[in-house]
Amino acid sequence: MTDIHPDQRVAVLADSQNLYHTAHSDYSRNIDYEGLLTEAVAGRELTRAIAYVIRADAPNEEDFFDALVDIGFETKIKAIKTFGDGSKKADWDVGMSLDAVTLADHVDTVVLCTGDGDFSRLCSHLRHEGVRVEVMAFGSSTAEELIDATDEFTDLAEDKEQFLL
Repeated sequence: MTDIHPDQRVAVLADSQNLYHTAHSDYSRNIDYEGLLTEAVAGRELTRAIAYVIRADAPNEEDFFDALVDIGFETKIKAIKTFGDGSKKADWDVGMSLDAVTLADHVDTVVLCTGDGDFSRLCSHLRHEGVRVEVMAFGSSTAEELIDATDEFTDLAEDKEQFLL
């Protein structure tokens, strides 16, 4: 495992839907993205921060997207797909994975802010390529295989005042 040092180049990739659902269902609160980004960077050199969000045509949605940009995140926005049976789907798993693999040549550390176990294979790949992988998510809703595939796991529930509004 690579030690953390100020010269490390860091990319932070935040799965906003995953974080939102856990924060709301478990704590009835919102994510403090400024606190999240500060802790993810941890005094290192931020190369890129991307928040993957879903456009759901909800009230104040644009204000949220603008706030993310003001904090320092680039936003990647995807619309919800509605299928013929009325079911809806929107996720950024492939987009986040492609961005992580693309950024791997330009950073020392990738911080994934998600508890989705689908990213465990990505973590293993990045680590094999020599990239330090950190995950920040709520331990109660984070897949064990994701935690096992990282260099470091931060449970956001352990410091709710820093990570929740």
